[in-house]
Parts: sequence; structure tokens; C-alpha cells
Amino acid sequence: MSAAPLRARAPAKLNLSLRVLRRRDDGRHDLDSLVAFAGTGDGLTLTPAGELALTVEGPFAAAAGPDQDNLVLRAARALAARVPGLTLGRFHLIKRLPAAAGLGGGSADAAAALRLLARANRLAEDDPRLVAAARETGADVPVCLAARARRMGGTGDELGPPLALPPLFAVLVNPGVALSTAAVFARMGLSPGEDNVAAPPLRWEGGDAASLFAALNRTGNDMEAAACVLAPVVGDALAVLGAARGARLSRMSGSGATCFALFETCRRAGAAAKAIRRDHPGWWVKATTLR
Repeated sequence: MSAAPLRARAPAKLNLSLRVLRRRDDGRHDLDSLVAFAGTGDGLTLTPAGELALTVEGPFAAAAGPDQDNLVLRAARALAARVPGLTLGRFHLIKRLPAAAGLGGGSADAAAALRLLARANRLAEDDPRLVAAARETGADVPVCLAARARRMGGTGDELGPPLALPPLFAVLVNPGVALSTAAVFARMGLSPGEDNVAAPPLRWEGGDAASLFAALNRTGNDMEAAACVLAPVVGDALAVLGAARGARLSRMSGSGATCFALFETCRRAGAAAKAIRRDHPGWWVKATTLR
């Protein structure tokens, strides 16, 4: 008799703000970001026991890449290398998020895989081997482990305490182009050891929606301009979202190409998503909540 499947959500990650502080001498970049997680995302199941395997379905399954390169399997192997006798098994991924989209989809999938393996093997959520496996797998995987709103710094390895966001409603738009994070960083053109003096860091450690919107409007996403040069349709998406009725803020997430607008009511977010979907049928559009 096979074990019952374990299930986990892999919510989309949004960078509400994203400062690129500097390019380090090793070529990596130090960041400062306020990260939140959406009510939409991928789904992952694990059937424990047997050899490690992965199957993928869903509207963006083809973009998930070869199985051997999928972050779900890379995360599982990283944890297995640290936990002798780790029970593995068969993963099944439902890929609902576009790939290379600035939503941390692959990282969220990897984090979900680690959470499922922790449950299957009765590992604590704060087990240092789990955190180490997350860091090895990818820069965004550690923040996706708990999937809680918080500040993220360094190369993604410095995490602040969880933050209580006020109720927020968002519309996510991906105009159907993929953007490479490396290409966007290259377009920014920072030299090794160079600081970026573009914008002030975000000043917000909690509060109501009005204080959050005020803080967010004083900063931005430092990768946005470079992304718009590489994919001008990102600018189109930002303009459409910014013009939506009730939108308090429009911004690109991560290195793009997904953009989002924030609203104070579910009704306005839903109406905006409906209008954008009607006017741009080739775009991926999703109304969601943030947490």
C-alpha cells in the first residue's frame, strides 16, 4: 500500500520594493526588498517512498524546463545530501505561474518541496539542514520557505522578521515575455564593487495600508528601467496597470516581466483584472490577495 500524497502550495512571490544596493566583487548583487506572497501559485504533491521523481502538468508545464534542472529535484537532492536516509519519493507539480517572470515560481516550488520532505521525514521547519538546502538551491528559496511577508537582504540570505501586511489586493500581469535575471543585471551595468545610488531604501516596518503605500511610493524597483529596455512591453503593462481605476501603485516584480498593481478593495482589483483581460487577451492576468 503506497503512502498518501502530501500537498503544499507554492505561492507567487512579489517584490513590493526592490533596491539593488551594489554589485559585489564576486559578481553577485546585494539587495534590499520587501517581499510578499500572493494567494495564487503553483501546487506540489509528494508521494513518499521510492526513488526521486518529478512529473509536471499545467498551463506553464512546458516552460518548467528539463526535469533534471528543475529546482524541485535540486532542492530534494540538496536536502538528501545533508540528511542520511532521507525518505524521498515522487513529486507532481502543477505549474500555474509563468516561468522567468519575476514571481519566484521555481524558488517557491523548491521551497514547497523542502516543506513536504520535512513533513515526510518529521524534520522541524527551522532545521538548519533545511535552511542550508534552500540556500544551496537558489537565492530566493530561503524567503519562500515560510512564505511570509518580510524584508530580504544580502543576496537573499538575510531575512528579517515576518511582517504583518495590511489587507492588500493585487492584479498580476505578465505580457508573455520571459526575462533573464542575469540579462537585466547586465543591462544595469554595475561594475564589480560598485554601489548603486539610484533610490533611497524603503522605510516601513509595519502599519496600515496608507503608511505602506506612502513608503512604497518613495522607493521602487531598481531593475525596472533595464527590464523595460530589454522588453518594452513591460512598460506597456506598467502603464495599463497604473491607469486602472483604484490602483494605488503599479510596479514590476523581481527582474520581470510580471508587473502588478495594488488596490485597497477586492472589488476594484477584480474589475481591473476583468478589463485588462478583455483588452489584452494575450496577457496572463490574475487578481489575487497578498499576505
